[in-house]
Amino acid sequence: MSLGKIIDNKHNALSKRIDKQKVPEHVAIIMDGNGRWATNKRLPRKYGHKRGVDVLKEILKASKKLGCKVLTVYAFSTENWTRPTEEVDFLINLFSEVLRNEIEEIHEESTKIKFIGDLNPFPETLKKIISSSESLTKNNNKFLLNVCVNYGGRQEIVKVAKELALKSSSGEIKPSEVNEELFNSELLTRGIKDPELLIRTSGEKRISNFLLWQLAYSEIYISDVLWPDFNEFEFLKAIIDYQSRNR
Repeated sequence: MSLGKIIDNKHNALSKRIDKQKVPEHVAIIMDGNGRWATNKRLPRKYGHKRGVDVLKEILKASKKLGCKVLTVYAFSTENWTRPTEEVDFLINLFSEVLRNEIEEIHEESTKIKFIGDLNPFPETLKKIISSSESLTKNNNKFLLNVCVNYGGRQEIVKVAKELALKSSSGEIKPSEVNEELFNSELLTRGIKDPELLIRTSGEKRISNFLLWQLAYSEIYISDVLWPDFNEFEFLKAIIDYQSRNR
């Protein structure tokens, strides 16, 4: 039996174990390991990031096929600015290139794309591409792809606290009215169900300042696979693991 046939058989076996009634509606992913993947192959780190884009496209399709409704990915954290300038510039250019090349297909598949984070530090060209991409897809309702860029969980919570404090000091709300529901209404993810499942690749066992409020009750799945080697097969393993837990 060929290697391809063996892989197909394993994939089919996993697919049959999925309970379509218990598929998480919202999956969040920390896409970690691009740089290490490239370094392990003695390639520049940028090749890992390029490969990572292809993997994201595969997982996006797999999510839709399973019946998920929302996928939120950590593409660029507030801490990523500390990386070498050359790598940061490459990532910013990669965001622009991917959006230009992929947004029409994303739109045709009735997927809405939303960027979550502080976009102010990014170049005007990228901000315009992001704005036009969100505008083009804003009425799509089949699937939602959230891309977290220049995002930090602590920063988001501080931002919400400041906004609520200002509303309180102006008399718009009373301090006694501040509760989880009101806090949720000020988050960058307002109106979106919290993730039931967080997947982190590369074996690292930390949340890395990602969706700190929203992940309060999420199941966490750690994969030792580096993101550029992650695929639909590994994604199905994460879903099966999630379904084995008692929520």
